Amino acid sequence: MVYKITKTKTLITILLLVAPLVPFASFADLVVITNKDMPISSLSQNEIYRIYMGKTKFLSNGVKVIPVDQQSGSASRNKFYTDVIKKSDTEIKSYWSRVIFTGQGYPPIQEIDDAAVKDLVAKNPNCMGYVDRSFVDGSVKVVYTAP
Repeated sequence: MVYKITKTKTLITILLLVAPLVPFASFADLVVITNKDMPISSLSQNEIYRIYMGKTKFLSNGVKVIPVDQQSGSASRNKFYTDVIKKSDTEIKSYWSRVIFTGQGYPPIQEIDDAAVKDLVAKNPNCMGYVDRSFVDGSVKVVYTAP
C-alpha cells in the first residue's frame, strides 16, 4: 500500500513539474476565419499559404482577400505559422524583410490578439484571419481548421 501511494505521489509530482513546460496553446484549436458574408465556404492549406505569403490577393472566385496576422510571439501566431504555413517566426521575418526590401509586397496587417483579429474580420467583408476556435461567433465563419 505504501509503495502504491509513493508511486502515485511521484507520478503527480512529475506531472506538476512537466506541465508548465508544455505550452497551453499547443492544445488550442486554431481556425482560419473570414467575414460571415465572404462568398466562400472553405480554403485549402495551399490557398491560405499563398494568401499569407503575399503570393495572391484574390480567392479562387475572384474576391479580394486581406489577410490579418497577429503579433509576433502570440500563441495563435506561433501555431498558425508552424502548423499551417510550415515556417518559423524567424523564417517569416526574413521572408518579409526580403519582399519589402525588393518592393514586391507588404506583410499582412497585424492585430494584437485573437479578439482583435476576430473583431476586424467581422467588420470587414474582405478580411480573413486566424484565431483560437473559442473566439468564433456568428459574425465570422470558419473556412479552415489547423491540423
